[in-house]
Amino acid sequence: MHRARKRFGQNFLVDEQIIAAILHIIHPETTDNMVEIGPGLGALTRPLLQRLNQLHVVEIDRDIIAYLEGNFPRDRLIIHAGDALEFDLAQLPAPLRIVGNLPYNISSPLLFHFSGYREHIRDMHFMLQNEVVERMVARPSTPAYGRLSVMLQYRFHMEKLLDVPPGSFRPAPKVDSAIVRMIPLPAGDILVTNENRFAQIVSAAFSQRRKTLRNTLKAYLTENDFVHLQIDPQLRAENLGIAEFARIASLGN
Repeated sequence: MHRARKRFGQNFLVDEQIIAAILHIIHPETTDNMVEIGPGLGALTRPLLQRLNQLHVVEIDRDIIAYLEGNFPRDRLIIHAGDALEFDLAQLPAPLRIVGNLPYNISSPLLFHFSGYREHIRDMHFMLQNEVVERMVARPSTPAYGRLSVMLQYRFHMEKLLDVPPGSFRPAPKVDSAIVRMIPLPAGDILVTNENRFAQIVSAAFSQRRKTLRNTLKAYLTENDFVHLQIDPQLRAENLGIAEFARIASLGN
């Protein structure tokens, strides 16, 4: 029996009803190009392979890799050993469908890593800490809205689909979980032209949430800039939508 390792953030899904619900949500088709991040002991891997011609998985734990190699046909389950944070998704056939129960301790870095491959991606379905999912889908002027919301929403349509209680895992995590769907926005719907500047501005704006934009963005905007952009400098970052951040980032380009 494999013992979950804290350093890999392992919590294995065991609830058959939740597994069935996730499969219904993903709705895998035979010829889908699908990759599973962190397959663990195969709770999703096995039913996915029953529906797919082939499945790619990315796994860092050598013991789990050995388990997968001994329990699944190697011509149908293609195992990529290594860290998902360093994995090049562009090497896999597109359009790619990504699924996974992401390690909660590195979920945000993983989301940003996958975001860089959005042109290769059809959709993504992830199990994440519920608090993270709420931040991902949060709307402006709500407590959960922040840098993560903005940096993902300008690239993806996102939807929270399913709550998953701690008892669905072994060992049970100390937090609630949720399933989120991420679909890349069409290129024509992306308002950002300079992604580096956009990221810098969003980061600066949310660096001190309780301060006004006049203070947090003083390195980027003058009083005249605020007037030109028709943005109230007394607002805080949480009050701005994607379009406003995009307008700020485009100033001077």
